[in-house]
Amino acid sequence: MIYITGDMHGEYSRFSAPQLKKLKDGDTLIVCGDFGFIWKNTRKENSILKKIGRKKYNVCFIDGTHENFELLNDLEVDTWKGGKVHRVCGNLYHLMRGQVFRIEGLKIFTMGGGECPDFDMRPDADILSSLAIPSTEELLEGAENMEKCNKKVNIIITHEPPLSIKNFLSLNETVGVDVTGLNTYFEELKKYCAFDRWFFGSMHEDKYISASHISVFQKIVDAETGKPVK
Repeated sequence: MIYITGDMHGEYSRFSAPQLKKLKDGDTLIVCGDFGFIWKNTRKENSILKKIGRKKYNVCFIDGTHENFELLNDLEVDTWKGGKVHRVCGNLYHLMRGQVFRIEGLKIFTMGGGECPDFDMRPDADILSSLAIPSTEELLEGAENMEKCNKKVNIIITHEPPLSIKNFLSLNETVGVDVTGLNTYFEELKKYCAFDRWFFGSMHEDKYISASHISVFQKIVDAETGKPVK
C-alpha cells in the first residue's frame, strides 16, 4: 500500500501518528515536500534519520521549499523503483524532480521544489531561491519522462499545486498569495497528461478539492482512494 502525507518540517512526533501503525513491511509513505529532517548535519539529526530509515515501511519525500538543498544535493544519486533518488539511509529516500516511479503497480510522477515567500528575509536568499526552484533541465526531464509514459500516470506528487487549484484555495485569503512559474507549469501538466490523483502539500491544509486533486498536511491518505486513513 502507498500512503501520502504533508509537510513534516523535521517534527519526528509525526511518525507517532496512530494511523502509521497500520503500515506493513514494504508499504510506502510519501511526504509532499518540506521533509525538514536533513537540515544541520548534526549527530542528533543523523541519529533521527537512521531511526526513520529503519522503519519497516519505505519513507519517501520530495523536496519542498524549506530544505537544506546543499546537504540534500550532496547525497549520492541512485536508482530506485525506476526513478532517480537520493538514498539517505535504509528505507529512507528523496524522490528527485521530474521522475516516474513504479511502486506496487502504480506510476508515480514527482516534482519537488517551489518558491518560498520568506526567501527575501534571509541572508542566504539568493542561494536558497535558486536551489528551491526546479531548473529548466529538471522541468524538461519531467516532460520527457511523461512522454515515455504516454502522458499517463496514476499519481502525481508535488509540493506546489497547479495554478487554478492554488487560485481556488486562495479565494478566501485576505493577503495575496504568490503564484509562480512552477504553478503555471503544473497547470499545463494538468491539461497535458492523464492521472488519477494529484497530491500536494504547500498549502498546509488537509482538503479534498476534487476526486483528482487533494491537498495534504497532517492526515495520512491512501494514495489509491484519496481517503484519509482512520
